[in-house]
Amino acid sequence: MTLPLLPLLLSAMLAVQAVAQMEVLVPDQPMVALHDTDVILNCSFSPAGPFNASDVTIFWQLTDTKRSVYGYSEGHDQLADQAERFVNRTGLFPHELGRGNASLLLRKVLVADEGSYTCFVRVREYGSAAFFLQVAAPYSKPVVTLEPESNLRPGEEVALTCVAYGGYPEADVIWQDGGGRNLTDNVTTSVVANEEGLFSLTSVLTVVLEPNSTYSCRLINPLLGEEGNAFVTITGQNLSFPPVALWVTVGLAVCLLVLLVALAAVCRRKIKESCEEARREAEEAKELEEEESKTAMTLLTS
Repeated sequence: MTLPLLPLLLSAMLAVQAVAQMEVLVPDQPMVALHDTDVILNCSFSPAGPFNASDVTIFWQLTDTKRSVYGYSEGHDQLADQAERFVNRTGLFPHELGRGNASLLLRKVLVADEGSYTCFVRVREYGSAAFFLQVAAPYSKPVVTLEPESNLRPGEEVALTCVAYGGYPEADVIWQDGGGRNLTDNVTTSVVANEEGLFSLTSVLTVVLEPNSTYSCRLINPLLGEEGNAFVTITGQNLSFPPVALWVTVGLAVCLLVLLVALAAVCRRKIKESCEEARREAEEAKELEEEESKTAMTLLTS
């Protein structure tokens, strides 16, 4: 069979499916593949009787767009119509064909590979089955930052930002306070995809600032079930007094200083007055003593 005939073969397989059906089995549930790793898309078949590997025709296709993922017939790969993004990334297990294994190896999974895949098999009879492939990638460990980082004042609003990179699909974000209470108000979450389709996630929580408060950001990947946590604690040392309290404190300090200065001046004046009064009393006592001495001398002379 020549390469250009593969689409015609697929059309023929579909046309006679209603006449002769062969059981083709694929996963009942969506498969989950890790980004940038190899994955095996499982597909098996059960022909009615013995067969040779050269009798097997296998065709993998994207269910929605009908684009070719991989083709195999007459013992060889048939890749003329293969979609460009699957080039050099696909392959069967030829030694397993005799046991009914039509699984496809898909190398270096991309986010773009997510979707429904159909496995067609012909061995005298025809059959097909489809399943969904989901792609997942773990996020980096989340990091929480505080804005602003300094001059924090109790009672003011502050923005807590939680950031994680390189994940897929979009993660669930849960903010909690130190008591484990969910904080759902005033939360804004956004995701941006890079060239590989992986997400950078940013979640912002706005809260009214309180001393000694703890906040946590938890990311949950819905496909992998993995969780990432980040915490931030705002202590009293990081907080400054609000302007009103600051001016009140400064005013009280100035008043206290003025009071101390005035008290010192009063005490100094009182001490000075006491000293002068004591000096006068001493002088008066001395003068009195001198007068008494003079009087006594006069009496003795006479």
